[in-house]
Amino acid sequence: MMNQTVQDYSLAELMIAAAADAFRGDGEVLATGIGLLPRLAASLAMKTCNPDMMMTDSEAYLLSEPNPVSGRKSHAGQAQETWMGFSRIFDNVWSGKRHAMVGPSQIDRYGQTNISALGGTYQQPKVQMLGARGFPGNSISHANSFFVPAHSKRVFVEDECDVVCSVGYNPQRLPRGYTLDDIDIRLVITDLCVMDWNGPQHMLQLISLHPGISVEQVLDNTGFEVQVPAQVPTTAAPTPLQMEIIGQMDPLNLRARQLKDNPPGDRR
Repeated sequence: MMNQTVQDYSLAELMIAAAADAFRGDGEVLATGIGLLPRLAASLAMKTCNPDMMMTDSEAYLLSEPNPVSGRKSHAGQAQETWMGFSRIFDNVWSGKRHAMVGPSQIDRYGQTNISALGGTYQQPKVQMLGARGFPGNSISHANSFFVPAHSKRVFVEDECDVVCSVGYNPQRLPRGYTLDDIDIRLVITDLCVMDWNGPQHMLQLISLHPGISVEQVLDNTGFEVQVPAQVPTTAAPTPLQMEIIGQMDPLNLRARQLKDNPPGDRR
């Protein structure tokens, strides 16, 4: 893993900056970052590469200026554009004007994901989790990106997900009337690298490696084949402006508590 003690930024801040790029060019859409780091990534995108993007305050209002994830005592002075309760959220989801960055428990070679249950049978799983929640509708209605704090074969599974909660690039599971071109999975940001699904036949492919990470480490911690280009660049470091904005959005540095510092070779 990258030695954070000799860097001007942490691994969490590198991942936030890389994840913010997922929203570049989206225009006026609702950004939904599930989890603190994806939330910070969406906030960073709003303040830099996509000022047209909107976000909820995680309660009931739509914002054109992101609210901090820490150190905020109230909504006083917050630019609340309009009320946005659940009914308006669903209208937005079904219209396609949304980009969600989510953290699946499992991801398979098709880009299908699981947040419902692990192991056993569908009727009697070994581990019961959240249930499918909004994943089925989200995956066929709007763009989605994945944020993976610990890249391992437990997440990037060899076979199909134990429970398929979201549609990916598997023609056998597409809803009636849908084609592979209707599925829009953007970036995959992990603690090792950045990837997307633009390889041959929507194959997962490597875009960049975080500092100190090798191609072999990524392949050893992924349960299926990954397309590797001839040249793989290093993930760009956060700029001073990005670091300043991240600090403003998280003045209490809650981001520092979000990642486990486990060597990549120990994650299998």
